[in-house]
Amino acid sequence: MSGHSTDWTHVTDSTADLDISEHPHRRLNLLTGEWLLVSPHRAKRPWRGDETPPLPRDLIPYDPECHLCPGNSRANGVRNPDYENTYVFANDFPALTAESRGPGGEDALFRAMPAAGEALVVCFSPDHSRTLPELEQHQVKRVVDIWCSEADRLGRSYSYVQVFENKGAMMGCSSPHPHGQIWASDFVPTQVAAEDARQAEWLSTRGSVLLAEVVEREERDEVRIVDRNAHWLAIVPWWAAWPFEILLIARDDVATLPGLAEEAREALASILRRITARYDRLFSTSFPYSMGWHQAPGTSDNPEAWRLHAHFYPPLLRSASVRKFMVGYEMLAEPQRDLTPEQAAERLRAIDPDL
Repeated sequence: MSGHSTDWTHVTDSTADLDISEHPHRRLNLLTGEWLLVSPHRAKRPWRGDETPPLPRDLIPYDPECHLCPGNSRANGVRNPDYENTYVFANDFPALTAESRGPGGEDALFRAMPAAGEALVVCFSPDHSRTLPELEQHQVKRVVDIWCSEADRLGRSYSYVQVFENKGAMMGCSSPHPHGQIWASDFVPTQVAAEDARQAEWLSTRGSVLLAEVVEREERDEVRIVDRNAHWLAIVPWWAAWPFEILLIARDDVATLPGLAEEAREALASILRRITARYDRLFSTSFPYSMGWHQAPGTSDNPEAWRLHAHFYPPLLRSASVRKFMVGYEMLAEPQRDLTPEQAAERLRAIDPDL
């Protein structure tokens, strides 16, 4: 199984006779078609590399120096309203703008194309100190509703809407005020296009939705499940690259955020709080991560092949100060991990997330 085309009718379990908890092996990422190296024995090696202590948290509900707090001026001089709930505004430094003035024409060697879109910032609440697991259920539900409504609005004008959150300075977050972002683009980004193609290929060759099969298999195996409710399943996926990576999959036959029913949105707010609480309690720190939603692009020819899902990519490996670095072999060859997904799921599952 090489490249990006696979005869799914002949997929077999080549690890049946392999002790995957002890010996090096490779795993296939079904959503991208890329392989991953797993080296469980390396988890025992001593660590004398970088240990970055977590930055102290701002535990104050209001910071007069914060650009995102209510009533404060942002970097461009615009003053935030005294908002009391989730606050959404156009990014002051957007990566995409509505008017495309990019390069045109064809160049056989150095290709380029125009790119247009919009970018929003979503402040989860006015409280400077509260991240998702520290918000009340109704507050997280409001964030979910904003994701859905903005994805619907922007999706009417753009090919794709990417909802995401970078949490913590370790993941490049520019402000400690808990917030996420929404970028809409007139093109389908590379990773989403790959997932679109793979899921369509799976449906055409096997006659089923890829992630629906994953949910069914994970429910049988149990070993990679972190949390679940009637509408969602949270797992450390078989192909996870990051140490405590989580894939959150909709159980319902839904392909986009706007397609979520009210009860599924409520259940999503609940499981988001539980997932992020497990993260925070794993190493007793405000756990950094990048997370984001993948949904069927508006231009997809096969939206029926999709199942809405979110990826959580957290960098911490051994403690609040020891992270996983994607360098060397990972940058030049393929992703590699030491802690197995099964071991990571077991550790996360054992944590009591009740707030």
